[in-house]
Amino acid sequence: MQPANSNKTQIVYVGSRTTRERNARGAGITVYRHDPQTGRSELVQTVGDLTNPSFLCLDQTQSLLFCVHGDQSSVSSFRIEPGDGTLTRVSSVSCEGNNPVHLTVDPSNRFLAVANYASGSIVILPFDGNGQLQPVISQYALPGNPGPHRIEQASSHPHMIPRDPSGRFLVVPDKGLDKVFVFELKPDGAALKPELIHEIKTREGAGPRHVVFSPKGEFAYVVNELDSTLTSYRYNLQDGSLVPFQVVSTLPQDFAGDSRAAALVISPNGEHLFSSNRGHDSVSLYAVDQPTGRINLIGNVPSHGKKPRFMTASPDGRFLFVANEDSDTIKTFAIGPKGELALQEQQIETGSPVCMIFRTV
Repeated sequence: MQPANSNKTQIVYVGSRTTRERNARGAGITVYRHDPQTGRSELVQTVGDLTNPSFLCLDQTQSLLFCVHGDQSSVSSFRIEPGDGTLTRVSSVSCEGNNPVHLTVDPSNRFLAVANYASGSIVILPFDGNGQLQPVISQYALPGNPGPHRIEQASSHPHMIPRDPSGRFLVVPDKGLDKVFVFELKPDGAALKPELIHEIKTREGAGPRHVVFSPKGEFAYVVNELDSTLTSYRYNLQDGSLVPFQVVSTLPQDFAGDSRAAALVISPNGEHLFSSNRGHDSVSLYAVDQPTGRINLIGNVPSHGKKPRFMTASPDGRFLFVANEDSDTIKTFAIGPKGELALQEQQIETGSPVCMIFRTV
């Protein structure tokens, strides 16, 4: 059964890389009107004059949009027009760190959490109801020894900072330290302070990158960039603890080339996982055994582009969108009942896409 809002028009926001240093061709943030029945998207706005507006997120009311500026040291906020979903810039502030790569809003809808990849820190910034961002009020430097990769693991590199399904904890995969950190956000006067409660060590050289949760929150899955694997964890919603119980390759057994895992998506019903591979340029398909949480690699399909950095599923779970950063396309795949992917004719053509999020209007 599809969600009640599956027939409503949706607005899609795409973040991109824009700088010469990244050999990028992005225009900024592009805004599209999306038909959830056909999967087609129509461009309605381009927000230019932005440097690497890469990862994006919405506030709890979906009236504000926030973005990090990759390779920079700042985050920005935008007001969303309620009718057509277009953006108006509100503010930009320092995130007190270098190369912010991911961000999320807390359940109270008053604070933004940001992961600073190059600086190895997470920070908390307040914002008001109009989207005006305030300076950083708390930060935490991630502790540990770097992994063995001399280039990619020279220091801490937190790559994602999502809330868990309970909203109480932030789960932070650190590619540089081969760790997954769990933080609880606790009130500190008028501020919000991250308190480290768990450190989970991964395989040496794994390079944990992104995490997703099963619909009920009893399992978490982490894609490991450097060794192209996917780790399954039992997750405790009460205390935020993670216990690993399975590691599966993201690549076919007959592939002997260089590749790095990137994005990770779980279907809304929790029955399938999808991960992307940059180098093999493919999407890996997994079946999830619901009672045990164990996963099984079904196979790989071509991403039909180069360097599939990011993926996301439509809110109703009908389509998977694969952002091929070096091919300037976001490919649309229909998701079948057994997790099979069928390439669709429609696609989004936009320079250097690295993030895509949905808003239902």
